[in-house]
Amino acid sequence: MITRRDFLRYVVIGTAGAAAPLGLANPAGVLAGKDLTGPRWVFLLDTFKCVGCGLCVKACKTENEIPYEANVSRTWVERYVIMKDGTVLADTPKAARDGFTRNVIDLGQGKTQAIVTEDIAKAFFVPKLCNQCENPPCVQVCPVGATYQTKDGVVLVDRKWCIGCGYCIMACPYGVRFFHPVSHTAEKCNFCYHRISAGLKPACELACPFGARRIGDINDPDDEVTRIIKDGRVSVLRAEYGTNPRNYYIGLSEEVR
Repeated sequence: MITRRDFLRYVVIGTAGAAAPLGLANPAGVLAGKDLTGPRWVFLLDTFKCVGCGLCVKACKTENEIPYEANVSRTWVERYVIMKDGTVLADTPKAARDGFTRNVIDLGQGKTQAIVTEDIAKAFFVPKLCNQCENPPCVQVCPVGATYQTKDGVVLVDRKWCIGCGYCIMACPYGVRFFHPVSHTAEKCNFCYHRISAGLKPACELACPFGARRIGDINDPDDEVTRIIKDGRVSVLRAEYGTNPRNYYIGLSEEVR
């Protein structure tokens, strides 16, 4: 017997490239308007405070049931090493789950490059996670409404509806989406929505010993995160994409991808 998921997968494959959704019942209010009176969640990430310890990655995997040894993660930390000759080296071995313990850059495919301290101009760490875009491309391309945006701005994935077509993964310009190794459905950071909806902090924020990650409500003028953002001392990743990301960075260097 063909399952519902298989049936929908065949339909999607058969209509690949079509812009119109399949017209199925919306599982989670994808058409809900923006709530300008309730919370509007944003993340503040401080590259000056991040030390690449990887505790945030471990906490995220545990909290959100991502297999510890799986080579995927909802959040990760990138290390950037800028050499005096202008060369930019970057890596995130195992999503920085175990931190950065060697003076070598992981180039992928089993290749590494030794780092000579005297040749370094600067080095820093950059935490990455879903940008929870105001204009999320992933929501636009999902043919069954499994990826949707809540009234408070967080983009979620309904595993019961996801058919694993991968459109949202391809559409994300930040590369934050992946297939869950167990459920084989689309996966990504959701700001620990189950926690923040209950008045709790995200797991990664609680795990960070240096305060490099902080969630805030941009609709609350008294929120310290909001005050920092509105002071204009922050930047976002790839503003030219027009997605209006809601992850704001302190100290983001121009070399960051």
